[in-house]
Amino acid sequence: MTCIIIEDQPHAQSILERYIGETNTLDLLETFGDALAARRFLNAQSVDLIFLDIHLPKLSGIDLVGLLSPQPKIIFTTAFSEYALQGYELDAVDYLLKPFSFKRFLQAVSKAERLLERGTGKSKLEVDSKTNPPDGILFIKSGSEYIRIEKTSIKYVKADGDYTWVFTKATKHLANHSLKYWLQQLPTSHFCQIHKSYLVNVLSIEKISNNQIYMDGDKLPIGRTFRNTFFAQYLDEGTSRN
Repeated sequence: MTCIIIEDQPHAQSILERYIGETNTLDLLETFGDALAARRFLNAQSVDLIFLDIHLPKLSGIDLVGLLSPQPKIIFTTAFSEYALQGYELDAVDYLLKPFSFKRFLQAVSKAERLLERGTGKSKLEVDSKTNPPDGILFIKSGSEYIRIEKTSIKYVKADGDYTWVFTKATKHLANHSLKYWLQQLPTSHFCQIHKSYLVNVLSIEKISNNQIYMDGDKLPIGRTFRNTFFAQYLDEGTSRN
């Protein structure tokens, strides 16, 4: 794979150059100290992979990614773990938190190689286990914070204007997401919209009566528009629909 480094710290540049030199599947074309110089290069030369720092002079690594089209595979390298979720949203291959080992570096490169072999284009961020949410985990933005939530712990989601309340088995959070976001993120095998304002985890339902769903003392309405789909998908044909 052809690659470039975009990193403004000489020490970090040296480490990446050494690691790349010890990896026979990588061909380093250039090393850049700022994103603008790298962008000029990328306008004339395509590469397979970019090792990209986030904190850069003039233009950040995250801002650079938004300007690249087509976008090479991206492996973010940074000392700041709080940017992991932004990397996730940008479909980066991986997120290396400095200082990282040669073994961790090889793991990231292997992911990029597999993606290129499959010809899949962009991928979801696969990061170190300290920052990467497994398939059953979501990080939701609540105000200025990101909060980890297990999908199976969600009982239901309630729309509140442009926001949503996420009710779990233990607590609730006001999330900076619409109900549509949750419809896309949560598995349809367990989650179903029952009302214009409610999305429920069917595994948390205790009973259904009089077009209402009961769970842990809460009563949620079943909207007329969603009633038939809900009953057809989750209730046996012989089940009473009181």
